[in-house]
Amino acid sequence: MWQRIPPFFRNKYVIAGFTLLVWLIFFDRNNFIAQVKLGSILNEQRQQKEYYNNEIKRDSAAIHDILTDSVSLEKFAREKYLMKRDNEDIYLIVEEKEAEEK
Repeated sequence: MWQRIPPFFRNKYVIAGFTLLVWLIFFDRNNFIAQVKLGSILNEQRQQKEYYNNEIKRDSAAIHDILTDSVSLEKFAREKYLMKRDNEDIYLIVEEKEAEEK
């Protein structure tokens, strides 16, 4: 049976190298499959970091705008907390969702 295998593949260094390669790809603690999964998790975390940094910048700009401009502060208070002046009435219009058709 050994005579049918080409001499290159019977070399002990090739066999040891192939065994090491198989071990590193499938069985090692830091195998190739785990590295691919960790790479995808890392990319997802980087995208979340970018998203949250953009949200922080947007919120910081909104806070700065509210703290420096009295008109925007009043607008924010009226919209968010339903505040009103003494001589005003507020009417809230709440839209109900349509009944789901079966």
